[in-house]
Amino acid sequence: MVGKRHAVVVTHARLAETSLVVREAVEQLQHAGFTVRIVDSLDPPKFGEPSSIVSSDTEIVVVLGGDGTILGAAELVHNTEVPILGINLGHVGFLAEFESFQLSEAIARVADRDYSIDERNLASVSVASPDGSKTISDWALNDITIQQADRDHMIELSVGVDGVEASSFSCDGVIISTPTGSTAYAFSAGGPIIWPDVKALQLIPLAAHALFTRPMVIGEHSRFTVDVIDDSLTEGWICCDGRRKMRLGYGTRTTVQLSPLTVKLASLSGVPFTNRLVTKFNLPSVSLRQRSRLEERKRENIIANEDKARADQQNIARKGSSER
Repeated sequence: MVGKRHAVVVTHARLAETSLVVREAVEQLQHAGFTVRIVDSLDPPKFGEPSSIVSSDTEIVVVLGGDGTILGAAELVHNTEVPILGINLGHVGFLAEFESFQLSEAIARVADRDYSIDERNLASVSVASPDGSKTISDWALNDITIQQADRDHMIELSVGVDGVEASSFSCDGVIISTPTGSTAYAFSAGGPIIWPDVKALQLIPLAAHALFTRPMVIGEHSRFTVDVIDDSLTEGWICCDGRRKMRLGYGTRTTVQLSPLTVKLASLSGVPFTNRLVTKFNLPSVSLRQRSRLEERKRENIIANEDKARADQQNIARKGSSER
């Protein structure tokens, strides 16, 4: 006898109560032979504390929402082999594999186990007290932000790579991003887009008061350190994936490097990352000059068609006049 299959549907409480898509997803999964558990409350754990995870017999986690909901679902599968399938009910939905109108196809593919696994690298984070006596560890799928605790003052940070101080400056903070997070906050702050299969991390200063503060990208065997300088005008806050937060005191050191752990995303389409990039960001695929030529050609065609229509009307009018 074939064992029962188990799925977890993750969404918002509001969507769980009102959305037809959520009800349809649950019904279709049940019809395909799954027992389904709905998770509609994703309160983050405290920084450094483990989150509750899905049971070991869970086959897949289906997320109905946006990228923020997927980041919350990542806590449920952290340090497990359970994949996440994202169906976008949000805005951009960069991490989602399907849009809501493709729900039936997505569930059918899940039922047939017709999907591949896209493994996304995580960043590991450790925060050490000034005297080094205490260390708290966490992780991130998208990014880690370190920002000022007092919004009236800039925070003073020292940034190092592999144990060597690279720069120090006053700023609003820094973002340390994985390749997955390079299309999120880091992108908005001027960081480069990094393809998901690249094993790297990037650091982007936020409003740094310095002449040379460009993003830095390091390889898989390197690590960033960020110190809150002792005489900074304010302490700091650290936040992983916009969810798990902690205050950073003066002299605190944060170390970030690639983690050996990954989050597994179920991939159904096989569409290259470049296609998703162009589609989600609505990137221009032609240059301004090409676009200008295309627009000019379109205008010429419109004028030519209008001239032809007028000529045809005149010929019809002349023909009617001669027949009379």
